[in-house]
Amino acid sequence: MLALYLREIGLSLRTGSGALTGILFFLAVVAVVPFGVGPDLNLLARIGPAILWIGALLASLLGLDRLFQADREDGSLDLILINDHRHMLALAIFVKCLGHWTASVLPLVIVSPLLGLFMNIEPLGIVAATLTLLVGTPAITFIGAVGAALAVALPRGSLLVSVLILPLTIPVLIFGVAASRGAVADPDPFLPPFLILTALTLFFAVIGPLAASMALKGNSD
Repeated sequence: MLALYLREIGLSLRTGSGALTGILFFLAVVAVVPFGVGPDLNLLARIGPAILWIGALLASLLGLDRLFQADREDGSLDLILINDHRHMLALAIFVKCLGHWTASVLPLVIVSPLLGLFMNIEPLGIVAATLTLLVGTPAITFIGAVGAALAVALPRGSLLVSVLILPLTIPVLIFGVAASRGAVADPDPFLPPFLILTALTLFFAVIGPLAASMALKGNSD
């Protein structure tokens, strides 16, 4: 499983949809917001956590369609499906998701404090937004695995993957933004939405790989 994890990191970096592309897209989304809402620093500080979350969510979608396509093209997906009796397919997908998240999404979390400064978010809010992104973005990858598995046989399924998984990521976005805002805006609480966000990630960490494995088996038939 460690070899699979390291291989997934290498694939994510080689396909051009890795860290740099995601960071540039994340930066572009955050950078255009002040032009739209104007130079009101207080307004930017209020909406800053939401903008960070929306930018990270959209950037996280980049490359998700390639989660299984590279394996399908070089035949390794067939080997993973054949060895399902040795290694649970859902567990292999879970490891692939972790590798993809490490290579493509974790860098977004790392740069988010810098982008938070651009949005005039106060230090406590930046810490809260970064923590919620660290906890919540894996859920987006696990959800995306389902869409990627359904669209694995399609040559250009990136748009379909985004359309399929965006509605499912809305709860993650809601509680991620709520927790980030709760850290700086009284009387909004931080802990309840943060715990719900953590529960969502754990839930999709189980359901996402299982659903993706069933979709891959269905496509292989």
